[in-house]
Amino acid sequence: MANVSNSLTESKKKPKFSMILQTDSIQKLINNTLGEPKKAQRFITAISSAVATNQALQECDGFSIINSALLGETLNLSPSPQLGQYYMVPYNDKEKGKVATFQLGYKGYIQLAIRSGEYKRINVLLIKEGELINYDPLNEELEVNLMKDELARENAKTIGYYAMFELVNGFKKTMYWSKEKMEAHALKYSQGYKVKKGYTFWEKDFDSMATKTMLRQLISKWGIMSIELQTAFESDMTFKDKQDGESFYVDVEEAPNVNQDIIVSEQPEQETTIEEISQETVVQQDLL
Repeated sequence: MANVSNSLTESKKKPKFSMILQTDSIQKLINNTLGEPKKAQRFITAISSAVATNQALQECDGFSIINSALLGETLNLSPSPQLGQYYMVPYNDKEKGKVATFQLGYKGYIQLAIRSGEYKRINVLLIKEGELINYDPLNEELEVNLMKDELARENAKTIGYYAMFELVNGFKKTMYWSKEKMEAHALKYSQGYKVKKGYTFWEKDFDSMATKTMLRQLISKWGIMSIELQTAFESDMTFKDKQDGESFYVDVEEAPNVNQDIIVSEQPEQETTIEEISQETVVQQDLL
């Protein structure tokens, strides 16, 4: 019985990522997606190196890794943590196993908005304790007295979040959320944050999470969405299952053990739940 059990275990082992990359179907997918042979080869080299140096990604479904990286590549965004545009983050899905999710950073949203050519100005500002004088939501007028000491301001308590954009056609939109409103939002959309296990981005860097939330709310509801922005918006916090290629949202916003300005989008709660991930770093390699 032990030998049979071991044989079954061995047969269920997934192939190495390097072997998956060499299959005809994956090679065809990469070449058809990227179009240029040199670009495709550079992509394969970079993603191979990225997985080889990241134990958590090695344990992920290979197709989910390739899909996440290809999405970032086609959006012309970099997964470099220093740039903060997008990330491939491992998750343990109870039904699918460990998968790599595509996560857009707030700097990715800004980059795509600027590229659209529709935005003249776009900004998100943390409002510190003692700075807010008044906010009129009816006329969208914010009155503040910002601290002049930058270091003191950086270390001061955050009490709210202000976001704005102005389009090249002159249309302007602003939004302000209190810290309490953002807290309620996080509790509603992040199961991980609700149970306070210490591994969510909300717990590790609440202000950065809030920054992305403000951008998502403002741009998706009031801004002009280019095709790239729509694709990034819809693909944020998703992975594709290797069996049928269907996209799945993850509903628990968990973070690897890194000090990054990474932010995870707010998504409607899904039936699929996510187990606590191992505390590994996100991909460090730049695939562009």
